[in-house]
Amino acid sequence: MVTDQLKDGYDVVVIGGGAAGLSGALMLARMRRSVVVIDAGQPRNAPADGVHALLGRDGTPPGELLETGRAEVRGYGGQVVNGVVEAVVRDTEGFTVTVDGSSVRARRLLVTTGLVDELPEVPGLRERWGRDVIHCPYCHGWEVRDQAIGVLGTGPMAVHQALLFRQLSADVTYFSHTMPPLSAEQSEELAARGIRVVDGTVTALQIVDDRLTGVRLSDGTVVARDVVTVASRMVARANFLSTLGLRPTEHPAGVGEYVPTDPTGRTDIPGVWAAGNVTDLTAQVGAAAAAGAAAAAQINADLVAEETRQAVAAYREPFSAETEAQLCEAATGDRRHGM
Repeated sequence: MVTDQLKDGYDVVVIGGGAAGLSGALMLARMRRSVVVIDAGQPRNAPADGVHALLGRDGTPPGELLETGRAEVRGYGGQVVNGVVEAVVRDTEGFTVTVDGSSVRARRLLVTTGLVDELPEVPGLRERWGRDVIHCPYCHGWEVRDQAIGVLGTGPMAVHQALLFRQLSADVTYFSHTMPPLSAEQSEELAARGIRVVDGTVTALQIVDDRLTGVRLSDGTVVARDVVTVASRMVARANFLSTLGLRPTEHPAGVGEYVPTDPTGRTDIPGVWAAGNVTDLTAQVGAAAAAGAAAAAQINADLVAEETRQAVAAYREPFSAETEAQLCEAATGDRRHGM
């Protein structure tokens, strides 16, 4: 439900209240743009204890970081409201955004709705997600250093993931699970780095006293592990954009679906920009925030260009009318003198 009162219209509606959306809104509000952030309250990193590798804020709880960002946006006159965007419709004046049954107008849109991590159907994975089941060595790797790490083979980046986590622990095991046999090159790479390979389907995680203790295979074998890493399939939250003809596209790396943009964050739909995980599936919080700010600057520049064109047209109009009157007067004079 929307908890704050929405105005009739804004220069920019930001859809998504994570790091990218709040950073973009902050940039726009500081440029004295009317801006509102619509936040569904479903941050991807909610299960995590802290945001890591974010300069000056390393280890900050995700909720605390977002609350600080909301306060900063509001401090410059921007709005942040809770709500779910159901649809977006384009017309000659811009966009109509439907939020929990209500409508709001926008001249431009910044989409920062992030993504959903789709996990394999292995009992225990979802329940332990963000705790002792993780995905990113840069986000959580330091916290699990020197522990017994298991890498679950679920996608095209699994071997690469195993090599990355080997940088953090000497005890890394690769579980082939549902992946095809390793290539000769991959087998050699894993062997050279001392990464054990275990074949067979993983059927469950073993949990004892609210702690992951092992990985169970289909033959009943349990391989002791402290941590499991898994490469989720990452899917952009963008279904509401289908009314604009903008749909997520399969990522070239085969890791999920994203909303394509140009380097400035501009999508194929005029007036719509995207930033953060909705378009960059691997962006950490810092990169997402930077992309949101950069896209917001582009949006402001686009609005300035539009407003300048309108101002020039209005500036010219009186002169055009005066010139027309002078021409009419001259023509009348010519007729009087038989010319």
